[in-house]
Amino acid sequence: MDTKKKSDLLRHHLSVYWKLFTVTFTLSTCTFGGGFVIVGMMKQKFVEELGWLSEEEMLDMTAIAQSAPGALGVNIAVIVGYRLKKLKGAFVCALGAILPPLLIISLISVFYQQFKGNRFISIALQVMRAGVAAVILDVVLSLAQTVVHTKNGFWIALMVFTFLGTVVFHIPAIVLIFICGTAGFFSTCFSDKDTKEKPL
Repeated sequence: MDTKKKSDLLRHHLSVYWKLFTVTFTLSTCTFGGGFVIVGMMKQKFVEELGWLSEEEMLDMTAIAQSAPGALGVNIAVIVGYRLKKLKGAFVCALGAILPPLLIISLISVFYQQFKGNRFISIALQVMRAGVAAVILDVVLSLAQTVVHTKNGFWIALMVFTFLGTVVFHIPAIVLIFICGTAGFFSTCFSDKDTKEKPL
């Protein structure tokens, strides 16, 4: 490989890393309302706009990020970064996701007393809750639509069961995650077995 090709390849890699950082940094800066908000924004950016990931991949990554310990926004950023650029990508995305809240919270902590008693900030935060609820609802419907599009009766039934378990029966999230993880494990094992045994 000549010098020009090496230089072009290096520039390409650097541009991808810079894109990963700027996207995660921007999304993390503008995210209010928790991890599911950034999941929806990342889906729109990486799946719909850039085309770097498929909807199924994003759904799988969301499930893994939700099941893993830690902040959902950081988890999904790390997984997306690793999927696209392995360990370096994971580090870049993690840095982009962590820096904005770190800087903002540090700033707020300095002026906490002023923010605490400010009537306008209090009203603004209350109004933002409505927008956050709408964004989270959009993410939920989008992920549910992706599951329905698989036309897999087992996954759809599991989704309905999890919804009812959370909303109606108030089953702890950790129990539902364990049930779904176990069901997914055995389902994958049996599907792989059927695929191997299927005659050519």
